Amino acid sequence: MQHILVTGGAGFIGSHLVDRLLAQQDTCVTVIDNFDDFYNPSIKRANLAQHAANPGLEVIEADIRDTGKLEHVVSAARFDAVVHLAARAGIRPSLDQAPLYAEVNIQGTLKLLELARRFSLPRFILGSSSSVYGTHTPSPFREDAPLAPISPYAATKASAEMFAHVYSRLYDMQVVCLRFFTVYGARQRPDLAIHKFARLITAGRPIPIYGDGSSERDYTYIDDIIDGVMAALSYDSTRFEIINLGESRTVPLHYLIELLEDALGTNAVIERLPEQPGDMPRTHADITKAEQLLGYRPSTAIEAGIRKFIEWFERQPLGA
Repeated sequence: MQHILVTGGAGFIGSHLVDRLLAQQDTCVTVIDNFDDFYNPSIKRANLAQHAANPGLEVIEADIRDTGKLEHVVSAARFDAVVHLAARAGIRPSLDQAPLYAEVNIQGTLKLLELARRFSLPRFILGSSSSVYGTHTPSPFREDAPLAPISPYAATKASAEMFAHVYSRLYDMQVVCLRFFTVYGARQRPDLAIHKFARLITAGRPIPIYGDGSSERDYTYIDDIIDGVMAALSYDSTRFEIINLGESRTVPLHYLIELLEDALGTNAVIERLPEQPGDMPRTHADITKAEQLLGYRPSTAIEAGIRKFIEWFERQPLGA
């Protein structure tokens, strides 16, 4: 029986990972989540509700900045791996709350790495972000490209990666940093573009488009991301790796809106707004390394993924 610690396990990506882990007969999971009010905590509680009676799941409400609580959790069980997904999320909110983002995403990660060192956790998976690359990285983005973050959120993710590298090198820890590219699907956070746009289009309200609408994203369906995380848990790393997880396809914003309109059967009302500082004009993953090391093969194109998302969205109360 393997025991996995998942921080942020009640969130969008985390709860899908918990689903997949618990589907394995030989796995139990401990979730740490602080259920903060960045968005409605009841949404995150609902994400795990289907497992409420599962003896293989333990959910602990705790903040990754709380060293004492973290130490109690880590010392009380023998974990085979930690998947660290807890973070203060969002590029635009980070512009106004940079100190908070640094406290949670850098200091929180550092505290968890230190506990992993002290209690000899054999494997550490860090959830990172495509935003670390910045605006001048040649497309598609390779893991060895120089980093030039343009938002506080991106800077905190790059810093967390650097601390993970230091701990891996100094203490012989197996660490894999996974750079996620614009993840979407069922349970996506309500503030993220696809979910937010679907809600506004359904309500007949304008959707905000920043700049000229020419931005492009490498949208990655949640099932493909979880395939990559599961493969990373099984990967026998040399010590430290950084690996992109994306679809390796850029999708223009106007095409994304067309797909949402078609799936919802409703035309969007567009509200043009000034370009936002910190936003990247394009993301595009080179997934060669993920293919070679993890056997990663994303299989859900944006056209199919949007249909799946809308099927889920329309089952939610009031489309929320």
